[in-house]
Amino acid sequence: MPKRTRSFRAQLLKDLADPQEAACYIGAALEDPDEEMFLIALRDVAEARSGMSTIASEAGVSRESIYRMLSKTGNPTHSNLRGILRALNLKLSVEAMNLAAKRVGAAPRSIGRAYGTHTVSAAGRKTKKSAAI
Repeated sequence: MPKRTRSFRAQLLKDLADPQEAACYIGAALEDPDEEMFLIALRDVAEARSGMSTIASEAGVSRESIYRMLSKTGNPTHSNLRGILRALNLKLSVEAMNLAAKRVGAAPRSIGRAYGTHTVSAAGRKTKKSAAI
């Protein structure tokens, strides 16, 4: 009798509704050597947040265009990318590579749940703890 499994996609989209999780997910996709991972990660976050129609409307593009831009072969313009990121309440930042290499205790990131865990402090505040992989 085959084992019953459930799709990881539903849990992924649930996790990506959290802005911190989404930021880590997209950050890990940016570090992936496969350039299309960034666009796929953006699409996952857009679907998890409020749906592609809402994000497209807030970014000032059509729903069909946003699906094309965030596909594996997508090629969004800088202004469209900024609009999508703004609609997702995210921003990109640039860091010198030699500074990143000098960071003490910097943990590598990977896409998925392995990039960190949440803990709740005694005061009841949720904090993000990075996991070294």
